[in-house]
Amino acid sequence: MMENGVPDQSRLIAGEAELRMLLDSVPARVALLDRNRRHWYVNQDYVRFVGRPMEEILGRTVQDIIGTGPYVELQPLGARALAGEVVHWQGWMPHHQTKEPLFVQRFYVPYRAACGSIQGYFVLTRDLTELKRTEQRLAEQLAALHASQALAEAITTAALDSVIVVDEAGVVVSFNPAAVATFGYTEAYAIGKLIADLIVPPERREAHAASLQRYRMTGEARWLGRRVEMQAMRSDGSTFPAELAVCEVKLPERRMLATYLRDLTPRKEAEAEIRRQRDALHESEKLAAFGSLLAGVAHELNNPLSIVIGHAVLLEEEAQDVGVDALVDRAERIRVAAERCGQTVSTFLSMARHRGIRREPVKPGAMLRSVLDLLDDDQSATDIELVCELSAGLPAVMGDPDQLHHVLTNLIVNARQALQDSPLPRQIRVTATVTGPTLEIAVSDNGPGVPEEICSRIFDPFFTTKKPGAGTGIGLAVSRGIAEAHGGSLTLTPSTQGARFLLRLPLDDAMSETTDTSCTQTGKM
Repeated sequence: MMENGVPDQSRLIAGEAELRMLLDSVPARVALLDRNRRHWYVNQDYVRFVGRPMEEILGRTVQDIIGTGPYVELQPLGARALAGEVVHWQGWMPHHQTKEPLFVQRFYVPYRAACGSIQGYFVLTRDLTELKRTEQRLAEQLAALHASQALAEAITTAALDSVIVVDEAGVVVSFNPAAVATFGYTEAYAIGKLIADLIVPPERREAHAASLQRYRMTGEARWLGRRVEMQAMRSDGSTFPAELAVCEVKLPERRMLATYLRDLTPRKEAEAEIRRQRDALHESEKLAAFGSLLAGVAHELNNPLSIVIGHAVLLEEEAQDVGVDALVDRAERIRVAAERCGQTVSTFLSMARHRGIRREPVKPGAMLRSVLDLLDDDQSATDIELVCELSAGLPAVMGDPDQLHHVLTNLIVNARQALQDSPLPRQIRVTATVTGPTLEIAVSDNGPGVPEEICSRIFDPFFTTKKPGAGTGIGLAVSRGIAEAHGGSLTLTPSTQGARFLLRLPLDDAMSETTDTSCTQTGKM
């Protein structure tokens, strides 16, 4: 207020006091310097910062208070303020006592007298050290977070196993390249879909949903933190064995599930191949021992068979001399059977020594009649009906007649032995047909059949289900070896009753015109 053009001194004093109170409450250090950088005024924040009483500050220069170093750096800013410029500056500067750097923000504002001339300048200083350090810590944490995320993304991207991240509802939020390659979905398609709809087979989805619901309610699941084997499904609907590991990721607002899934198909195939090779090695070892046994047996049988054949020939000649036809026929049968045994022994020796089989046209009908003639005199089995059904015009096969004769003989003898304790009616059925480029000869019976638990071992050397002394366990093994040596196979096939063995032999196109007459026969053995 003014009276007669003169300022009211009481109001001026009151206004100065209010200004000081205002400046003391400002969250900044405030100082008013004259043109010589001497302190005219400082607020309480400035006093606390300097650490001296106000009377020791007022009238002294900036250099006296903060030291030469900071003063040299800040002096140009004050000069600009004295030139009439409002200056803003921020940066790190040393503390005049602790020498630790402080991050400050400074404003230089010119102070003008009533006449308009610049008498000095205000310096307002805000200490932003804690804020700046907090920003630095946050920046470092953010950089570390980005680095961690980049590392995690790189690991996930380069992972050979499928990595799928889902939320508590089972919705996919991450689908790595290995998962794309394994399941056949693109990442864009998979994200946002339910994992159950993508990789869980339909028959397992209900159980999967129940397990996920239990996890949401209790936070517990028996698959959490464990390795579990399961069947997974690809985009085309095919399934494959997989190993699964799920870990929980707890975030501030929700839980996530990181699923690591490995396709076990290569491992299962490798394990199967190892088992196959181990079985093949075991089989090879058994066959090697079997070959040695065959060679020994064949060598021991040759001499007595030669004697039997010689005496049979002499008996046949003597019977012819005396004119006893029945005796001649009987002697001839003995000789033929002995010669057949000799040929079988020769076959054993060839197999033991790994000689190649001899090949010549073999007519199925003629071969079967020869087998039946050989077995006709065996009185060990009675009341067994034999049914032979061979299609007319069957082509001949290229093979060793003695070896193929041995296979059919062994199959019929086995069928006959299987029927000995079976109730009537007892029947053996032999059929021969052509399927594509293959001749198929089946020998079946209506006996007790082969138990399912031993079907895989029925062709193993020395394995037999017969009573002690009734079998050696080498007949089927030898027969299968002969079939495979001819490029065919011998298998036990499913049957509604009894056992059914199927011999497959490849047909030679050159033999298609060499046909065999039919052999349809029904009778008692």
